[in-house]
Amino acid sequence: MTDDTLDGRAPLPLRPNSLREQIRESIRTQLQHGEIGPEDRLVDVDIANKLGVSRMPVREALLQLVNEGYLVGTTRGFVLPTLSLKDIKDIFEVRKLLEPRAAANAARNLTAESEAALREALARAKKAHAVRDFDELAAANRLFRATWLAAEPNWRMAATIQRFVDQVQIVRLGTLDDPETQDIVVEGLEKIVNAFIRRDAAAVEALMMAFILDAERSFFTGHAKRQQPDLAHERRTGA
Repeated sequence: MTDDTLDGRAPLPLRPNSLREQIRESIRTQLQHGEIGPEDRLVDVDIANKLGVSRMPVREALLQLVNEGYLVGTTRGFVLPTLSLKDIKDIFEVRKLLEPRAAANAARNLTAESEAALREALARAKKAHAVRDFDELAAANRLFRATWLAAEPNWRMAATIQRFVDQVQIVRLGTLDDPETQDIVVEGLEKIVNAFIRRDAAAVEALMMAFILDAERSFFTGHAKRQQPDLAHERRTGA
């Protein structure tokens, strides 16, 4: 986290009647971008001082994020939850149940503006992939997801999916710097976007399921690879 503003960008004027929601959205955006890490501790008084607002709306925003599963409260502030492998597997299971159907609904309701945004997301993803720009690829992926979720007419479904995606994304961002994973992401995005453009709901549903399965495999494969050096060290040292 930066010291100047809550999210490192020029702060927007905060309207009194929406302070809590604006603060919540600012923190949630940082979580999505990986700007808040496991070592960061969010303290309501500190955030309030940075924003020049009272403590109460900040605390309300943080408690809402706790209720949504983004944060957990401690005696010294709010931190990211520690997700076990089972937690992550469970979240992927929920996503597999919800996202394919929701994406199919979105394909049936896609507007010209949404199609243009999906095309932009794909173009940005391809460009980022060509130069191995991890941050831009992640941003393109977020644009893709936000666009099709906005086209889902069932806003409760969309909000639920977004929460589960964000919770996994916090720990999955580390896998997107792997070239093989980037290849899979861009290839999957291209197939799904083309199906959206055709308004082919059945194809979108099938491709979204495949996309989530690929994401799940890449996460657990990456996790296993990261554990190998630790195991080798333990064998050498007898730890």
